[in-house]
Amino acid sequence: MNTKTIAEWLHLPQEFLRIIIILLLAWLLMGLSRKLIRLFRNYMSARAETVEETKRIETLARVFRYTATVVISLVAGMLALSEMGFSIAPILGAAGVVGIAVGFGAQSLIKDYFNGFFLLLENQIRQGDVVEVCGKGGLVEDVTLRYVRLRDYDGRVHFVPNGSIGAVINQSRGFAQAVIEIGVAYESDLDQVMQVMCEVAQVMRADPVFAARMLDGIELAGVENWADSAIMIRGRIKVVALEQWSVRREYLRRLKYAFDAHGIEIPYPRVEHRTLTEKPAPVAPALD
Repeated sequence: MNTKTIAEWLHLPQEFLRIIIILLLAWLLMGLSRKLIRLFRNYMSARAETVEETKRIETLARVFRYTATVVISLVAGMLALSEMGFSIAPILGAAGVVGIAVGFGAQSLIKDYFNGFFLLLENQIRQGDVVEVCGKGGLVEDVTLRYVRLRDYDGRVHFVPNGSIGAVINQSRGFAQAVIEIGVAYESDLDQVMQVMCEVAQVMRADPVFAARMLDGIELAGVENWADSAIMIRGRIKVVALEQWSVRREYLRRLKYAFDAHGIEIPYPRVEHRTLTEKPAPVAPALD
């Protein structure tokens, strides 16, 4: 039974029946797409390990749901207008012109949304991360399709548009390195200095407060360079992400006491003042 037979049986115009079928199919497709997106969201949320990852999945689900609704609505509207006798070719042409005009006028906004979508999709930035973007660094308080909101150490809030974000430096993934660089006097025994540095790291790692933060002992790279008044020694400690600053501060505090106990000098700028006494002017010999 075709649509013409059904239309005659229902005493309805054939075009009107086709429009009803188009709208009904569009409604069913919207419901099906929302159900599939919801199932996908629930499946991914159940596998998520953190709250931030769950929020990212929720944001992506909203984007997919909105996109599916817009696409299905546009296609259904075009088909319905075609059944009503309207030529959709001029409409498509006008829509193209309007789209180009809107694209030129709001290209920065569109770029923000596209970049924000891929930032979320690729999981480059999450809420709670410490990142550096566009010369701004701080704690990520919110990630949207439009911008990333950061709060720096001074408490200032930065809103960074996603369209301006290029390279992302994320300091919150997996692990971090607490980089240690200290200077000792040229007269110091370097082997003793490095041994003391390793001992301080071992004692610190045995401390219950820092045992969970430090993933390994100190890794000494050795002598970094010869400075004007000190020999620079460089090393690093593998730590849990976002703990590099607290571990570094505590290590330097303990290292200062250990250097004092072993008589290892930490050079610092000094100014030497000399007072020159004026010599009496020579006296010319007397002439006879």
